[in-house]
Amino acid sequence: MELKQDGKVKSLGWFYRTLAAERTGTMTADYSLEISSQINEQPSRNTRVVVAGAGTAAQQLVSQLSRGGFLGSITILEASDSCPPEVLDLAALPNVSVRIGQDVTSINAAERTVVTRAGAEIGYDHLVIATGSRPVRLPVVGESKCLHYGTIDDAARLSEELLEASRVLGRRPLGILLGSGAAAGQAEAVLRSRGVRPIRTTALPAQILSSLAGSPLPVTGVQFEDGSSMHADLVVIAEDRLPQDELAATAGVATAPSGGIVVGADGSTSVPGIWAIGDAAAVDGVRLGLMVSASVSASACTGALLGLAA
Repeated sequence: MELKQDGKVKSLGWFYRTLAAERTGTMTADYSLEISSQINEQPSRNTRVVVAGAGTAAQQLVSQLSRGGFLGSITILEASDSCPPEVLDLAALPNVSVRIGQDVTSINAAERTVVTRAGAEIGYDHLVIATGSRPVRLPVVGESKCLHYGTIDDAARLSEELLEASRVLGRRPLGILLGSGAAAGQAEAVLRSRGVRPIRTTALPAQILSSLAGSPLPVTGVQFEDGSSMHADLVVIAEDRLPQDELAATAGVATAPSGGIVVGADGSTSVPGIWAIGDAAAVDGVRLGLMVSASVSASACTGALLGLAA
């Protein structure tokens, strides 16, 4: 694998430090990447790309491939029986097909085929796993009324929710942040960037205290098992998430002990022809969604699939 900037070879560590800069807002200069991995030339019209999943990372990948002049076919296989408008928009592209309710259940890496839930067998030249992650829900009564943070892509949404809370209250809100680890650290940074004074606790409350009817915000704080409580204008849960990497195991793709499909800088996995992007992937045991946005993850893989600078 070769990573370059301005013609100079850079390390894998440089790559992720550069990508991670976007989450802190320190990336100000345009940069280009040249990634040579499993592909060394432009894919032909006969190249078949199958994408397992239709979330943000998958959408970004397909959109970027299309803008990059990809000439082959792209098939998106989505588990849900419905899909967002953004996916339907992609289906309007001439070389893109979307199959809803047709999630991949197994992979035959030797034959380069996948089998869907409906039993259909689909061939691929390159399979991109973009199955994302699922939240580990806290056993806390009322947690659905809280704000949530799980990946870098949640930062913009959380920021908007905080701005709306400030507008409704007419002042800077006081927030309680539940959780630990990288997600909690990132969530705290978002809170502080919007002027929210966070009270951070790793103790698991028994319940979320709901506001009275007519109150401008849905919660007033948390209550613990011993009856003690903490009060605030909003509660943010920095949730743990589990990468949905089960599909990779059917093809013998390496996964991290803590979860996540092990990938290189361009999304390549331990099995040729299989790639992983977004929160289903992991680098050094860390979910990719805590390192870079879905768009950046997709961009790195797009560059490899196109065989030219991303």
